[in-house]
Amino acid sequence: MVRRVLAVALLALAFLVPVTPAAADPAYLTLEATYTSVANGWAKVDRYRDTTAGFVNEQYPPDGRGDQDGQRRTFFGNVARPSSSRFLLYSAPRWQTGTKATPVLLVHGANDNPDRAWANPNESGGFGCGSASCPSTGLMQYLDSRGYKVFAIGFAHKQGDNRQQAQQVGDAIAVIKSRLGVSKVDVIGWSKGMMSSRMYVSSVKPSWGRNYAGDVRKLITLGGPNGGYDYPFAHGWAHDFSIWPECGGAINAPSPHTRMTCYGQYTYHPELSITPTGGWDAYPGQRQMLARWDGTFGVNTSAQDWYTTYYGGQGFYTEGPGIQAAINAGSLISTIQNAGTPSSVSVYLLAGGAANIVGVWNETRGPSDGIVFVASALSTTGVSTVGGTALVSTVNHLQLGWATSSMSQVASWLA
Repeated sequence: MVRRVLAVALLALAFLVPVTPAAADPAYLTLEATYTSVANGWAKVDRYRDTTAGFVNEQYPPDGRGDQDGQRRTFFGNVARPSSSRFLLYSAPRWQTGTKATPVLLVHGANDNPDRAWANPNESGGFGCGSASCPSTGLMQYLDSRGYKVFAIGFAHKQGDNRQQAQQVGDAIAVIKSRLGVSKVDVIGWSKGMMSSRMYVSSVKPSWGRNYAGDVRKLITLGGPNGGYDYPFAHGWAHDFSIWPECGGAINAPSPHTRMTCYGQYTYHPELSITPTGGWDAYPGQRQMLARWDGTFGVNTSAQDWYTTYYGGQGFYTEGPGIQAAINAGSLISTIQNAGTPSSVSVYLLAGGAANIVGVWNETRGPSDGIVFVASALSTTGVSTVGGTALVSTVNHLQLGWATSSMSQVASWLA
C-alpha cells in the first residue's frame, strides 16, 4: 500500500515538473496580441513590439500602396501604417509537436508577407507567384508536414530598413528559443529577406542595436542579392510604368527617377524615389541592396533614357540621380560582405535560373531569375562557411519559395 501511494506521488510530481522549461521572452519585447483565427493554414499569429530605444518609424508612400492589407492589417491592430518597432510572428500547425530538433524561421522579401510568400502563393494570383497557375500551399506546409517546427516573421514596413528588420529577426529567434527551449534556429531568407537574415548573423546593425546572439545553425538564402542588384536602374523605363501613377502604375516599388513624363505631363514624385529626395525616403530597404553590375553585364542600351537612368541626369522623358548616387546614399552590400558571416553558421545559397516572370520586364543581360543575377544570388563573398550552393534552372525569382524543386533542395539542406 505504501509503495502504491509513493508511486502515485512520484507520478504526480513528474507531471508538475516540465522536462525542458521554457524561458521568458526578452524583457525588451512586449507581446501585444495573439490571433488564433488565421488564414492559409497557420496555427496562430502573435504581434510583438520591440521597446528598445532607437527604432524609427519609417515613411510610407502617401497614396497607400505600401499600407498593410488583408488579415495582416487586423494583426497589426487595424493600423494600415504600423510602427516599425512592431512585427508579427506566425506559427505553423506543428510548431510545438514537430519531430525535427531545430526549428525554422522564414523571412519574406520586399513588398511581400508571410501568407503569400510561404503559405498561399496564389493569394495575389499570377503576378504574385511568378506563374500562370499558382498553388495554394507553399514552403510552410511542405516543411510542416515533414516534421519541422516552422515560424515566419512579418514586418510592419514592406520595404523597410534592413538594419531595423535584422534586429527583429533576432527578436523572432529569441521568442522561438524561449518557447521551445532550444539554443539554435535555422533561418531561410528569400530575396530582400536575405538582407535582414544575413545582417543579423553578421551583426550589421544600427548604433543602438544588439549583436548576433550565436543562435543560428544554418542560414539559407533564396534568390538573395548577396552580391547586390541594379534592376531598378538597368530597366528603369519599363519598370516605371508599373510605378508612376500618371502612367497607370500602382506597384509598391521604388523608381530610379524623380521626374517622368506621362501622356505629355511632366510630373514629380520624390516619395517614389529609391534615393532620398525632397525629404522622402519610403524605400530604404531597396536602396540597401544596390550594387553596380554594368561592368559585368553592361547596360540595356535599347531602353528609353538608358544612360541618364543608370548614370544620372535629365533624359528625354525622365530625370534621376543615377545608381551611384543611390549607392552612396546607403547601400549595405559591401558592408555585409566585409562584415562576413560567423564560421559557426553554415550558409547555403539557392538561385533560380529562369528569367520568365509573368508581367515583369525580365533581367536578361546575364543569367538571372528574372530579377537577381545568378552570380549575385550565388556570391559567397564574405561567407565564412559555405554549406552548399545550387542553381534550379527552371525556377524564376517568384517561384523560389514554392516550386517543388526549390523546396526539395531546401529540405535537403535543413536535414
